[in-house]
Amino acid sequence: MVLLALDIGATKFAAATVDSEGMAQDVRRIQVPESGVWEACRDLLLSVAAGAPVSAVGIGSAGPVDVRTGTTGPINIPEWAGGFDIEKAVRKLFPEAIVRFAIDGVCLALAEQRWGAARGKPNVLALTVSSGIGGGIITGGRVVIGRTGNAGHIGHIIVPGNEEPCACGGFGCVEAVASGPSSVRWARRQGWRGGTGIELAAAATAGDETAIAALRRAGTALGVAVSSASALLDTDLVVIGGGFAQSGEHLWRPLRDTVAAHARLTFTRGLHVLPSELTDQATLAGAALLAFDAAEDAPGDCLSF
Repeated sequence: MVLLALDIGATKFAAATVDSEGMAQDVRRIQVPESGVWEACRDLLLSVAAGAPVSAVGIGSAGPVDVRTGTTGPINIPEWAGGFDIEKAVRKLFPEAIVRFAIDGVCLALAEQRWGAARGKPNVLALTVSSGIGGGIITGGRVVIGRTGNAGHIGHIIVPGNEEPCACGGFGCVEAVASGPSSVRWARRQGWRGGTGIELAAAATAGDETAIAALRRAGTALGVAVSSASALLDTDLVVIGGGFAQSGEHLWRPLRDTVAAHARLTFTRGLHVLPSELTDQATLAGAALLAFDAAEDAPGDCLSF
């Protein structure tokens, strides 16, 4: 019997088997197609399982999700708008498997607390900054889930002074200002000719003033969101992962400077904001922990680590 982990991102799916210590291995990735999304995800899972019987599957998904119904509806996957029953689909694919499901930020928080930058810390805010922006919260050593499983979904905190329309239908969300695609769109409006967050980071490193300004804008917005959330949550530290979070000091310097300027209460002053040690594998690593926990103690709470 094998354990599987699945990461449902806005633009990529990743799947892996889970080893005897709860770690993802033999990772495979695919781009999310414009149509036939579940069929592509199903084929990825089957290829990773390689015909072996599956005893547990852990799933981490970009949000919003609804863990009460087992559905996911990432904003950037139109075919799943309104919610796709991922738990039901996976159970149908692997009838003998226990399925555990959480938003990607929860998976990031779990993985960083177990193996990464938050090891041993009982109060953690974790952010994933990529095609979208999500998050997860650990307080008192326990993951906060919320009513629907979306607690910590920090991408939709409002950043004062910004009126950018967000894919959620609102305005001024930090995701609309500081995600990779949002930063690229802003830079292109200023005349920059690149097309991806990776290109934007490379251009900033090479000294392109528009790219530098785009990353400064994103980092500042993230710093405001982190400062606000940390005052609310009283965290030990903040860990930030995801592909766009790897954009270098032109993103991280304004982020840290903004946190230092705003986090001035006695319990937030000197707040540590650290890059993920698991980088873009963190959600998959957390999903692997969900599967591992399910296999070890099926009746228990899969989010009590």
